[in-house]
Amino acid sequence: MVRLLAQFAPAKINLFLRVVGRRPDGYHELDSIFVPISLRDRVAIELRPSDKVSIRMRCEGASVPLDDRNLAWCAAAAFMREFSVAAEVLIDLRKEIPVGAGLGGGSSDAGAVLRMMAALYRIDAGKRLATVALGLGADVPFFLDARPARVGGIGEKIVPLASMPVLHLVIAAPPIEVSTAAVFRALTPDSWSGPAPDADLRAIAAGHFESSALVNDLEPVAIRICPRIAQLKTMLCGLGASAAAMTGSGGAVFGVFPGAEEAACAARAGRLRSPDSRFFAASSIGGQEVAGAQD
Repeated sequence: MVRLLAQFAPAKINLFLRVVGRRPDGYHELDSIFVPISLRDRVAIELRPSDKVSIRMRCEGASVPLDDRNLAWCAAAAFMREFSVAAEVLIDLRKEIPVGAGLGGGSSDAGAVLRMMAALYRIDAGKRLATVALGLGADVPFFLDARPARVGGIGEKIVPLASMPVLHLVIAAPPIEVSTAAVFRALTPDSWSGPAPDADLRAIAAGHFESSALVNDLEPVAIRICPRIAQLKTMLCGLGASAAAMTGSGGAVFGVFPGAEEAACAARAGRLRSPDSRFFAASSIGGQEVAGAQD
């Protein structure tokens, strides 16, 4: 019997991203607020009974690897290993989230695959699934149940936020992929800012966004690699953003706007001023809005 399921996989922004230390294994420990946003991919999976594991991918909307270099492919393989199941799996991916931009697109696609395979196999094993997710990448556990959250450790410590105002955003992505590994290799301890102050957390929860609170310790390093990041950040502020910052390890930046109309106007203006970059008007979403739209 063929089983089919499709879900949306949202992008995320990091309202702040602070480095608090480095573990003996070399991984950096972070303090961040992750916020899922309305910019999203669509992921569909098709399972056919089989005695052997077989995974195929197809993709519309972007040039991405369709083998074990793709996190969605790896998620299907890791799920079947962990839960000792076998199937022919076809993953159909429709990309909207820019690749290599710090928006978590690949991690979100992987999270969607894990959620859907757990649903199709009727497996309720949250801790095991979270362990599988972390083995795929630091951001993947967040996308198992994407909702605004404070994220710590290397991505495994996730505390959903009790409240978060709706954010109206413009996302600007330069025409270059920024290597996460290269950014972290160039990061030095003197640029670590440590945990976010309580005052910043209170201001964000109340909807008061100022650039001084939207700290990203990776931003200066990423700007040295890709100066366009700074240019896009300045542009968003000039277009009316109350605050702007880089997300993840870059190169996408986001600006916070007073409302949806202002964000839409700014995105249109950005496309005219910088036609080689990609601009998206978006908004923050809650957990109930992530997996709800299915085909």
